Amino acid sequence: MPNKSLAELEAMVGDSRVTAEGFRIEPGKVEEFARAITSDDPVFRDETAAAERGHDRVPAPLTYTQVARFPRYTPADVEGKGFDLGFQPEYVLHGEQAHEYERPIYVGDVLEGTTTLADVFQREGGRAGTMTFAVFETEYRTQDGDLVLTDRSTAIETEGAVDDGDGDAGDGSDEPENDDTDAATNGGAAGAESTAPSDTTDEFDRVRTVDDLAVGDTGPTVVVADLERQHFVKYAGASGDFNPIHYDEPYATAAGNESVFGQGMFTAGITSRVVTDWFDLADVASFGLRFQSRVFPGDTVVATGDVVEVDRDSGTVETELEARTTDGETLLTGTATADLE
Repeated sequence: MPNKSLAELEAMVGDSRVTAEGFRIEPGKVEEFARAITSDDPVFRDETAAAERGHDRVPAPLTYTQVARFPRYTPADVEGKGFDLGFQPEYVLHGEQAHEYERPIYVGDVLEGTTTLADVFQREGGRAGTMTFAVFETEYRTQDGDLVLTDRSTAIETEGAVDDGDGDAGDGSDEPENDDTDAATNGGAAGAESTAPSDTTDEFDRVRTVDDLAVGDTGPTVVVADLERQHFVKYAGASGDFNPIHYDEPYATAAGNESVFGQGMFTAGITSRVVTDWFDLADVASFGLRFQSRVFPGDTVVATGDVVEVDRDSGTVETELEARTTDGETLLTGTATADLE
């Protein structure tokens, strides 16, 4: 339980503060982040490849704003999301994450992030005990004040470590906090993708018009096999998520976990590859996820997507996403929206 009462937390709802400043989008960092989420897409490192897809600069991956957590972008008086909620870091889960894009983030952008505590509430979670939820909304704007994207993050503090299958939870990462888990369904793997970045050319014909889509169509399948601890360490170094629960075995087991496990946003990054292999970055309007289970060393992640709605008048396509292990554990579910011709 937080060391602050629910009434104290509720009194903070609506408060806003700058949580990222001088957030400069750097080419080397963009490439590092892309490789950490196992993407070898040249658009994230090569100006020519970006220009061939209609971008005037190299774009960043869909979940790149996680990099804003690095101290060099964080005001001196800010930790984590910028609010002292009294949560215990080892029992904080990343429940949900959503992004709404006005346009892609590009190399050369310098952004400022302002975070608002949008909501706080509690509910009972079975073996997880009383769960306290905090919803944060962060707007990223250019130096001219133009809104580039809005991200929304839900952190959940439980009364102790959560076993996969306990109900609402997440993955075990955010802030100096941690995310965890939920349900389990579908198993099996489909398709095959490289398990590590390589210098390959762009293999995918991205969909640019609604005339090429129908409800029920499936998108690319991304498979990342036999995860190792170094995947989690690489993501920590690229994103700034240094919660030791992802790389320090004694710390993770002392908190009641069977071992270290992957950041939820690492799995989200893998899943984002389905979207950016399917649609052009400039066409992606939203990307949202609900974390359900954790990924452990040795797991294989399979990420897929399906079209659930096509609006031919507006050109809007809605998809549903899923990442799972080959053992049948659903890691996350999500949605993405693209605005096409």
